[in-house]
Amino acid sequence: MPENFDVVVIGAGPAGYVAAIRAAQLKQKVAIVDKQWLGGVCLNVGCIPSKSLLKNAEVAHTLRERAKDFGFSFDNLKLDYSVAVKRSRQNSDRLVKGIGFLMKKNNIAVFMGEAHLTQPTTVTVTGKDGTLTELSAKNVIVATGASAAVPGAWKIDGQKVVTYNEAILQTTLPKSVVIIGSGAIGVEFATVWSSYGVDVTIVEMLPRIVPLEDEEISKELEKEFKKRGIKTLAGHKVESVEATGAGVKVKVSAEGKETLLEADQALVAIGFRPNSKGLGLEEVGVRINERGFVEVNEKMQTSVPGIWAIGDVTGKLMLAHVGSAMGIVAAEHIAGHESVTLDYEMMPRATYCQPQIASFGMTEAQAKERGHAVKIGRFPFQANGKALGMGDYGGFVKIVVDEKYGELLGASMIGPEVTELLPELTLARMMELTPHEIARNVHAHPTLSEAIMEAAHGASGQAIHI
Repeated sequence: MPENFDVVVIGAGPAGYVAAIRAAQLKQKVAIVDKQWLGGVCLNVGCIPSKSLLKNAEVAHTLRERAKDFGFSFDNLKLDYSVAVKRSRQNSDRLVKGIGFLMKKNNIAVFMGEAHLTQPTTVTVTGKDGTLTELSAKNVIVATGASAAVPGAWKIDGQKVVTYNEAILQTTLPKSVVIIGSGAIGVEFATVWSSYGVDVTIVEMLPRIVPLEDEEISKELEKEFKKRGIKTLAGHKVESVEATGAGVKVKVSAEGKETLLEADQALVAIGFRPNSKGLGLEEVGVRINERGFVEVNEKMQTSVPGIWAIGDVTGKLMLAHVGSAMGIVAAEHIAGHESVTLDYEMMPRATYCQPQIASFGMTEAQAKERGHAVKIGRFPFQANGKALGMGDYGGFVKIVVDEKYGELLGASMIGPEVTELLPELTLARMMELTPHEIARNVHAHPTLSEAIMEAAHGASGQAIHI
């Protein structure tokens, strides 16, 4: 006999486990299924361990390149990257164990194995030992995430040609690396590896690095990367990736000219594809688009009643915190509870390279393309006392405002800890505050957040410190 549940969640990443917890809070009987691990990619081989590596990299960069600025000197500096990886695994393991605790606390049944929908209300789970378990569910939430997209001709061998999955676990570093793709994964690994002295070249097919960000952000990051010795080749298409006895050969082309790049290793970081195949979704009638993403409405409902989808598998905005927000919305609608409608464009976006990048909403160019007359508020961290004290003062805050109504349309930031500054702006947008109100909110001094205040003043032509 199958076990009966109100909600079965397939996938235990930040979207899935959050949906499961919220559903349990709303008095639903919940089960969660995952084929590999609690916490998904984010906690195990993504967001969390990478931030640990980035902290180690920050210290390594300071010791290698800026020790004299802080009055440090030593005769024989040794950097052990394996210790950084060990620390990252400890932090990851700690949080994964915490997810296990939360499942028990909320009485959520956990099943490890491959999930398959045999009917809209039936999920079979195949364990690693081949054991079959049948779960009956009034509602199924699909939260299976996404995997690294790799062209078929590029062979990932896990040694010389790698994705983030292999890269984040390796305990030794190559002497040189070609990073294909300049999204968050590409520029974060570039930051980590270059901080330890690795010769890094980034190849980006689009005209500029971090191409989804404001153009000024791309220019600033390229400038800062150049200072760190990171080479960037924007507007270059990768023609081939080949592992050799000595390392890798990456053939790139631009404006009809081909160039051969040779390195010890290549990291493929060109994007993600949804994990929507092999689940039985199409067999039970769930609509999937031509790119493989599961189609959902604002309530996270699919085309089949009782089947819901959240997170990266929907392709709405492939960020962990967005998946979590989608999970809460889905759980609330399942339980008949009041919920919200998510505005994906206004979600915070964070990239943890050095300097950090943070943004939300429209860029200046996007706002103008949509017909807005805009005002820009801008403030450089070079004029911020806290940033100067930290010795980390590159970059700026840029706020995009609708000139007619004073509406906050978006913001783009690059500089020290700017990912921590985002919530003030996204909350202001959600509560329909204007830059005037942000500016008149007294900010503690000296803090990095004063750059937000100053940019808000600037949007009204009333900047104080510039």
